[in-house]
Amino acid sequence: MEIKVNYLDNLRLEAKFDDFTVISDQPIRYKGDGSAPGPFDYFLASSAMCAAYFVKVYCNARDIPTENIRLSQNNIVDPEDRYKQIFKIQVELPEDISEKDRQGILRSIDRCTVKKVVQTGPEFQIEVVENIDEDSQALLMGAPEGGERTYIEGKDLPLEETIANMSALLADLGMKIEIASWRNIVPHVWSLHIRDAASPMCFTNGKGATKESALCSALGEFIERLSCNFFYNDQFFGEEIANSDFVHYPNEKWFKPGPNDELPEEILDEHCLAIYNPEGELCGSNLIDTNSGREDRGIVSLPFVRQSDGETVYFPSNLIENLFLSNGMSAGNTLVEAQVQCLSEIFERAVKREILEQELTLPDVPQDVLAKYPSIVEGIKALEAQGFPVLVKDASMGGQFPVMCVTLMNPRTGGVFASFGAHPSFEVALERSLTELLQGRSFEGLNDLPLPTFNSQTVSEPNNFVEHFIDSVGVVSWRFFSAKPDFEFSEWDFSGTNEEEAATLFSIFEELDAEVYMAVHEDLGAPVCRILVPGYSEVYPIEDLIWDNTNKALDYREDILNLHQLDDDQLLGLVERLEESQMDDHADIITLIGIEFDENTVWGQLTILELKLLIYLALGRHEEALDCVQMFLQYNDNTVERGLFYQAVNAVLEIALDDELEIDDYLPNFQRMFGEETMAAVVGSVEGSVRFYGLTPTNMQLEGLERHQRLIESYKKLHAARAARAE
Repeated sequence: MEIKVNYLDNLRLEAKFDDFTVISDQPIRYKGDGSAPGPFDYFLASSAMCAAYFVKVYCNARDIPTENIRLSQNNIVDPEDRYKQIFKIQVELPEDISEKDRQGILRSIDRCTVKKVVQTGPEFQIEVVENIDEDSQALLMGAPEGGERTYIEGKDLPLEETIANMSALLADLGMKIEIASWRNIVPHVWSLHIRDAASPMCFTNGKGATKESALCSALGEFIERLSCNFFYNDQFFGEEIANSDFVHYPNEKWFKPGPNDELPEEILDEHCLAIYNPEGELCGSNLIDTNSGREDRGIVSLPFVRQSDGETVYFPSNLIENLFLSNGMSAGNTLVEAQVQCLSEIFERAVKREILEQELTLPDVPQDVLAKYPSIVEGIKALEAQGFPVLVKDASMGGQFPVMCVTLMNPRTGGVFASFGAHPSFEVALERSLTELLQGRSFEGLNDLPLPTFNSQTVSEPNNFVEHFIDSVGVVSWRFFSAKPDFEFSEWDFSGTNEEEAATLFSIFEELDAEVYMAVHEDLGAPVCRILVPGYSEVYPIEDLIWDNTNKALDYREDILNLHQLDDDQLLGLVERLEESQMDDHADIITLIGIEFDENTVWGQLTILELKLLIYLALGRHEEALDCVQMFLQYNDNTVERGLFYQAVNAVLEIALDDELEIDDYLPNFQRMFGEETMAAVVGSVEGSVRFYGLTPTNMQLEGLERHQRLIESYKKLHAARAARAE
């Protein structure tokens, strides 16, 4: 994590990281103002709070209330050496907690991350740089000692060289990549989380059988998502980029819809139109991209090569972003390496979807076959030793597809997790299934798995597949666990050279009569491919293009960002559009308009319901405001402070709508209950002198929106690199 420090007045300092700001000071005896804790005080508090966090996680997983659990920490300083200290942590537990859980809580405290880092002894590296913001040295792993070269199946270069090449590529872009976390909770299963230090919204996860292979996985995923603009899906790029010669790629084309909003003839082909517009309902306006919002320019479309005949077909950027998410993109040392990875993942997700939605039962992998892969068996045994039964299944559907499945059961909660992996090699597919299962997860995290069901509708519901796609955690049918499989076990093998494997995987699509379309991006210095298989590799339902398209942001973004400047007629028009839209009142504004607000602000927590409520207050429409505030209070998951504000608003609105009640009769006790400052805001909101309480003014130039500005700055680095390469 990158922490930037600014000097304030006297000895006060400001540290900024992610979306947080921390102020430190020094006591008056050290010539400070005593206005905030000192840096060392924060360090001490972090240890106690980290210990308390792990206690909370343990208790939450076992439904143990924490109201009567108390924890304290004292640091005992050696009088002979003030740098030698004892951190004494004490925890007070209720008498009714069992001895087993008492010991479990003590073990959980021992897992405190701060404690482990201190005990291990961090290494400090101090250096001078010309410009911190431009220093883009990747904060990854040091160069291997002795010139080691580690090859793994599927990679055309050794891991060490792959890491060095990818790290250098990102550094050249001006991106400082940091490792936020590592996990290795069972043997031969590693995962990590990396992110852009300047824009933490840009992050990826990696997995592998070794630390190096997991890092390669994370770096490759980071580069593929940069190259395919995935980090910026659905986000507003800002007016500068929206007005540039190109918005996404130099080879993009813009096509105008017809006079009656018909689809331009230049986009898609007959095969795609039969899938995406079978009833002729899809309109040109449905395909305007949300990133630029440039309706006047038309539909921005990207070239893909149809693999059956080499023809170029233009796909609207909007269609890709709405339906495919990150499915079908991959980076590699070579293009064929990337193709194998990309095609494997498409098969993995499509086969997984078919198995789960059709509630199919898979055959178990025989023990004598599993025994051929001892490192995988060792990882599975470590999971079972922790009390998690594991099923290893062949998901090839009778040897047709290169897919495997590892399923974990949690007897403590009844939850299950079906993890799939794909690759032409049986062993690699099996390894990926296992590493995917534990990617970024702790043993405690396995207590949150959903329960199986016999309800077919729940399993086949489209959002269930989306949940499976996003983090592999969705509902699984009990039929999946039947002892009668729908297929015979197949010890399949599609492996060969990367060229042979890519050809084999492409040929499977030919057998399925599926058209495959591919775009290759090499503008960042590494081969990346994006593959679309219409009607097969979509993540979201195709009808979302009409009924739930992300470009609905264009109907609201400008007005919401200019909220404080709108007159009453404009506000009324905005709230009427929101009411008529039939969108979920509890959907957040971040998603609606594609703006990354700081989640720790009122903007970051704002929902459509709360926005309508604030508009009705500004318009003096008290009855509608009261309906909204009562719904808000019934389903409020906002901050405690915001909830109390609306409790007071509810009471004051009740008074305002009752001819027999006067606010002055209640104000003194309301002020004692909610505070004078809050009541001034509440009364002002109801009377109309305070508008949009808690929402800081912004505009289409995104003033004050630091989090989104960081995201745009990240994209500008890509945009500049593409522009330079296109010259």
